[in-house]
Amino acid sequence: MRTKRITWIVTCILLLLGVGFLVFGALNGEAEGVFRKAVTICMECIGLG
Repeated sequence: MRTKRITWIVTCILLLLGVGFLVFGALNGEAEGVFRKAVTICMECIGLG
């Protein structure tokens, strides 16, 4: 029973940490940079750019 509780706590902590980093990156403007790189790669692969 104790092992399940520890596993649940660690899972919740990692989930909250992941969401926190996601929000921090979005507020920092990283989403725009990632999107721009993705568009550039797609344009090069398809040959439209």
